[in-house]
Amino acid sequence: MIYFCEVQFQKDERLYERVFGESFLYFYRQRERFTDWQIVVIYPNCNLEQSNAHPYRSLLNCEQVHLVYLNELGEIQQLPLGVALMVLTTVEETQAPEKARYLLARTQQQIADPEAGRAIIEMIATIMVYKFTNLSRKEVDAMLGLQLADTRVYREAKEEGRLEGRLEGRLEGESALILRLLQRRFGAVDEVLAARIQALEIEQLEYLAEALLDFTALNDLVLWLNRYGV
Repeated sequence: MIYFCEVQFQKDERLYERVFGESFLYFYRQRERFTDWQIVVIYPNCNLEQSNAHPYRSLLNCEQVHLVYLNELGEIQQLPLGVALMVLTTVEETQAPEKARYLLARTQQQIADPEAGRAIIEMIATIMVYKFTNLSRKEVDAMLGLQLADTRVYREAKEEGRLEGRLEGRLEGESALILRLLQRRFGAVDEVLAARIQALEIEQLEYLAEALLDFTALNDLVLWLNRYGV
């Protein structure tokens, strides 16, 4: 069994053409490896679904295709942590800080592995940075009452002597996330630009994650990198 998952936060009137086309082509090429398939499409709400889905009515109504609307899943407190993180992206700004602080506390209580806990905390903070584009990362951390050095997962990682050893992995993860965001907004990023992004320090990557919200073209990225001398 192979699962294809599409997370769609912008309206795309050719979404189903792409999802079904790419999924079936991949399944065709990997037919020796897989015997069945499932497709999951995740929307923040039903308003972003493709307007004219009539040609795909049979597929959309079959048991192998699942449409998920995050705003219909219920209260964050009742959801599994992974699903709750996705729902956090759809919460109104007036409620988002309270929900995010709840998820931070829940992460510290439920996640025993320090590395996994730190990744979830970073994800929550990143979601909030994208939700409150008028605030800096430090202002978002302050709003959440987030001091990484005070969290249980940080202390445990430090006690185990693993924190510094994870820096390289964090750098790779941050740069990979930024590259995916750029590719989704502007298409393919050439190898030269990708290498320049991968050469950035953690703090620079965090600044770039904030700055790219205002980018309208890849040339804005080039100008930003030039400003940092990378």
